[in-house]
Amino acid sequence: MPRIAQADIDEVKARVNIADVIGERVALKSAGIGSLKGLCPFHDEKSPSFNVRPQVGFYHCFGCGESGDVYTFLRQMDHLTFTEAVERLAARIGYTLHYEEGGPAPETSGRSRLYAANAAAAEWFRTRLMTPEAETARRFLGERGFDAGAAAHFGVGYAPKGWSGMLDALTAQGFTRDELLAAGLVSQGQRGVYDRFRGRVLWPIRDITGQTLGFGARKLYDDDNGPKYLNTPETVLYKKTQVLYGLDLAKRDISRGDPRRVVVVEGYTDVMACHLAGVTTAVATCGTAFGADHMGILRRIIGDDAAAEVVFTFDPDAAGQKAAVRAFASTRGLNAQSFVAVGPAGLDPCDLRLQRGDAAVRALMDTKVPMFEFVIDQRLSGFDLGTVEGRVGGLRAAAPVVAELRDPMVRREYENRVLARRLGMDTGEVHREVERVRRAEKTDAAPARRADPAPAPPDGSPVAPPEVRVTLASLPRAAEVMLERDALMGFLQYGHRIDPDLLRRAASLPMRHPALEAVRRSVAAVSDLSRPGWSVEAVSAVREPYRSLAAELLTGEFPARDDDHAALSAQDLARRLITRDLDARKRELLGEIQRVPADSDEGRAVRLRLRELDAERQRLVAEA
Repeated sequence: MPRIAQADIDEVKARVNIADVIGERVALKSAGIGSLKGLCPFHDEKSPSFNVRPQVGFYHCFGCGESGDVYTFLRQMDHLTFTEAVERLAARIGYTLHYEEGGPAPETSGRSRLYAANAAAAEWFRTRLMTPEAETARRFLGERGFDAGAAAHFGVGYAPKGWSGMLDALTAQGFTRDELLAAGLVSQGQRGVYDRFRGRVLWPIRDITGQTLGFGARKLYDDDNGPKYLNTPETVLYKKTQVLYGLDLAKRDISRGDPRRVVVVEGYTDVMACHLAGVTTAVATCGTAFGADHMGILRRIIGDDAAAEVVFTFDPDAAGQKAAVRAFASTRGLNAQSFVAVGPAGLDPCDLRLQRGDAAVRALMDTKVPMFEFVIDQRLSGFDLGTVEGRVGGLRAAAPVVAELRDPMVRREYENRVLARRLGMDTGEVHREVERVRRAEKTDAAPARRADPAPAPPDGSPVAPPEVRVTLASLPRAAEVMLERDALMGFLQYGHRIDPDLLRRAASLPMRHPALEAVRRSVAAVSDLSRPGWSVEAVSAVREPYRSLAAELLTGEFPARDDDHAALSAQDLARRLITRDLDARKRELLGEIQRVPADSDEGRAVRLRLRELDAERQRLVAEA
């Protein structure tokens, strides 16, 4: 099978800004000269440790150790092959790839074919909305305040009643039935394959980059015996707990907001209504309750900003209250503030816009109450607070909610101004109960006793020690180690701005710490230290268990006022390494001259080498 030409692989990576690609998934903030930081998309964390260096096209998480270039990121996030990652980025920038052996572009396979099938289906459904048969769908949308422009903006489409309209259209475009089955676009019955969506209005469900993963469909006709809403089944692309409808449209305004705000609504039409009314940060879950995976997506978008807001809109009925409590459980550990907004008369955003206009939808944000306060009220609602027993029961039910507040000042305010007032109880009693719950939770969360070490093998051979990831934080604080650490950091990050001969000479000198020496060897092995991308290749070539350390050196914060001062500092560190080597060689020669006759040929040669070292050191100092 033809392979993409290496020159094209390098060119695409050079043209793509890794910060733009990662920034579509992760809220990135400045973290020093040439570095950005955000919450890691590969593991759950409360404070950001995911660093991106756009200048070298590399990322690294100081928490979990994940690192790589823009291709690695796409492969990890979207489970793509290397070829698919290159092809996606090439399409993003409009670059035409060339394949080795002069062959044509290979057939796109795997996940890329499923993406293509979904995109083709979305376009086909969209065009069907304009047909005479789709009058019912257009009337459905119109009755909810959505005109043709709104439908086009959200990509709304229509699935005809027939059994194979989409199937026939997409097979004519070259998609196989197996591909359409894998994409969840068709179903398999006793009589063969048929369209999954029939006689319904459809919304394309897209990922954060705008690629269609699946569809949500609402029935329109009374003779449709299926569920009111029918979504794409779980596929390799579509995981309902890992996608939020509308996020592709909302992400930009979320990241630009002051404060950053995400509005979580309950349905597709609610998202449309909010966006059209001016609340352009609205998103919705797709046929499932809001959960931890959804919160993980939002946390990466809003970052660790304590001023950010997540506003949930729920119906005031029992189901809505239960949904709010479930959502509250998902917001634990969230740095942002969470709120609940309930529409007047229980109206959801779509109905609110229809009955009271766009301004009423925007005003909904002014009615929001803190999530903690809302959940406390739900916990207390089942108790008769007019009785002693009811107040005690209410306190025991609501105290765990307040106990979860991490900020002691905020927690005390909720104890005094919310819980104590609602219960009509003494603030001291409320405080003691909250603290009792906190102590109990800490005890329950205490780590278990460390397990005994593994027994030695029966043959008496020693147990291999576990591989320990070496990190910047684990390095000794000795001055010599710090010099080597800083020098390598400067070489990897600013080597392209250091005199090539100076960099080559400094990188050839052995280092005293074994982990840093492993990184130095990889740097020294690079044939052309002025070539773009060499530092990423050098990091990738470092042997384990030191590769993660190399990634930290490449992405860590290099202290300097700006890029120019950073480059000067990196050059100075190179000179200091060379000077250290010259001083060590001079000490050896001074010791050697004590052991040989001064007037011998050997003695004269040693003195000559000493003079040469001194001259070389002076030249090095003069160049600084």
